[in-house]
Amino acid sequence: MSADNKKGDLHMFFAPPAELETTVFARLPENLHAARSDNEWVAGQPLGSPTKSLLEGPSFGPEGLLYCVDVLNGRILRVSAQGEFEVLAQYDGWPNGLKFHQDGRIFIADYKNGIMEFDARMGQVKPYVVRFNLERFKGVNDLFFAANGDMYFTDQGLTGWHDPTGRLFRVRPDGQVACLLDNLPSPNGLVMDRDETALYVAVTRANAVWKVPLLRNGTVGKVGTFIQLSGGGGPDGLALDERGGLVIAHVGLGSVWVMDTAGEPTFRIRSTVGRHTTNVAYGGPDLQTLYITESESGTILTARLPVPGKRMYGGPNASRE
Repeated sequence: MSADNKKGDLHMFFAPPAELETTVFARLPENLHAARSDNEWVAGQPLGSPTKSLLEGPSFGPEGLLYCVDVLNGRILRVSAQGEFEVLAQYDGWPNGLKFHQDGRIFIADYKNGIMEFDARMGQVKPYVVRFNLERFKGVNDLFFAANGDMYFTDQGLTGWHDPTGRLFRVRPDGQVACLLDNLPSPNGLVMDRDETALYVAVTRANAVWKVPLLRNGTVGKVGTFIQLSGGGGPDGLALDERGGLVIAHVGLGSVWVMDTAGEPTFRIRSTVGRHTTNVAYGGPDLQTLYITESESGTILTARLPVPGKRMYGGPNASRE
């Protein structure tokens, strides 16, 4: 084989993913896009982090509307079909992740308080799991529900390669809490694979997504790196499409990666407004629209994808991821 043919073959093997651009769905209004100068969250985050608001935790409710949170201002938000924000609650917390249970309840991963339950009708936030073996969490980040009702969540705190002690927890429907891993350098978003035999966990400061196989006895084993990224700040929120492809919000790079089941990139979605792409959720009638929180600008972006997102819980009327 000639040198030219070898180069051609290499080019085909390492062909870059197709690129998609985003459009703006909603912008946080100015009256909500401001934090006090003495905000405790801002003071405790690395320089260059958002200082006015921090959109996270996009998730669609049973009525088809998008919910999200504003971490540093302690807000739970709902977005109309026309892109208008409504504040459902503002409280003393740092809500970082939001997911709907199959029975319609809303759960919040609150960095300051732990796992909380939110009653949207009353506008009240109450504790659900705030301790493990009597100890407070480091700072929970995101959560995910399995089809059987198990809740998985990450406990990130200020961990990183300097302190790789972030944790992964599971909460059974009966309230039993178990720590599955305790050695992650900044665990963040998480989602289960298509067959729910393993978890994908975004390990932000390792700039990687780990695959965590589940064993029959309820523990985990043979954990490994599924995808190694580079640049930016690392992977943040995750989602899954109906074929089992993994969607990764790459914070600091202003991009969202869509990977196939083998971990090969198929699409790169570029933010048009900022680099703080924190999290993703599939929505729309056909579940082929990806909604992306961009926290630097307080914007929610959208991109159309050829493969729909996977429905949570597996039912025809199940919640969207």
